[in-house]
Amino acid sequence: MSNPGMDADVFEQFIEQLQRYVRDRLLPVEKEIIESDAIPDDILSEMRDMGLFGLTIPEEYGGAGMNVSQYIKTIHTISYAMPAFRSIISINIGMFASALKNGGTEAQKAEWLPRVAAGEIACFGLTEPGSGSDSAGLQTSATQTDNGWVLNGTKRYITNSPFAKVGLIMARTSKENLPKNAHVSAFVVPMDAPGVSIGKSDKKMGQAGSHIADIVMDDVRVGGEALLGGELGKGFAYAMMSLDNGRMSVGAAATAYARRALDSAVRYATERKAFGEPIANFQLIQQMLAQSEIDIYAAECMMDDVTRRADAGENVLRKAAAFKVFASEMCGRVVDACVQVYGGAGYLAEYDAERFFRDARIYRIYEGTTQILQLQIAKHMLREFAAA
Repeated sequence: MSNPGMDADVFEQFIEQLQRYVRDRLLPVEKEIIESDAIPDDILSEMRDMGLFGLTIPEEYGGAGMNVSQYIKTIHTISYAMPAFRSIISINIGMFASALKNGGTEAQKAEWLPRVAAGEIACFGLTEPGSGSDSAGLQTSATQTDNGWVLNGTKRYITNSPFAKVGLIMARTSKENLPKNAHVSAFVVPMDAPGVSIGKSDKKMGQAGSHIADIVMDDVRVGGEALLGGELGKGFAYAMMSLDNGRMSVGAAATAYARRALDSAVRYATERKAFGEPIANFQLIQQMLAQSEIDIYAAECMMDDVTRRADAGENVLRKAAAFKVFASEMCGRVVDACVQVYGGAGYLAEYDAERFFRDARIYRIYEGTTQILQLQIAKHMLREFAAA
């Protein structure tokens, strides 16, 4: 079933406005964010007013009702700026709201979707100290009581958890590992519930202004209505459905940030002189710039294709994974080339090239590492071949 999304003309106007906002407001504030490791409150308020926390949430719940192509184009536009801006909104939309839309009860949608659309920050609790992509290793438990559930466990590297008002927490509702990950259920947990504590923000290689921390749950009691969709054993499936959106979002972010790095490299190459002329005149510099342009173009084409297919109702699990792998690896190559074009200056913190290099490294890790996604793509290929 296809998703028409927002009116096309309205969307184009929105994107033009967002491009101006990125250029005029977000890029100038980056240095301040690097120094303070926080997005200023006035910027967050403006982002809320622009509806950036509810892009794909249906209009009846206060969102913009964008389809996948429009959402990913928006993420691509905002991700020309430093990653913290995408990071603060993407969990709300691509993970939390997506899981609620796909699997939430009417009551859960009515309670939480308007709140996250208005800019209450959500987090998504899947990864643990001993498990990430491996659901069999998941240890967080949810034990049923007469009037609800008791959750115990620790979630690790949880984006936005220091600011979050609510989390979608994956927990084990069966001690046995069941087929199709039916031992994992999802729970909507207010982060101010008694027994929830948030660890200290982890120090990271890059991505200033974006925060990750542990969520520790010690006998956290939630009502029966906290079980996503009111269904046991569907948590991991909803998480994986949300990950398609998440992977396209990371792919779009990596593609846009590669463009930012290349623009920076081109500017530097035309300004920096060696042997009496701009280094942009040297063919080996031109080769790095040209290869980066080729790589980015390929990723942009993948982005257009996979989002169009998603809107047409196709199962894009494999293509979303392929786009995410290609775009994140490509971004790594482009930011590396950017450092190389800058030469010695590229290794200095006062130049943007060094920051681009550090910021981009995580794209190959989160929402499924390159290696896990390669395995997933191959598994689906082989399964298809066997069924043919």
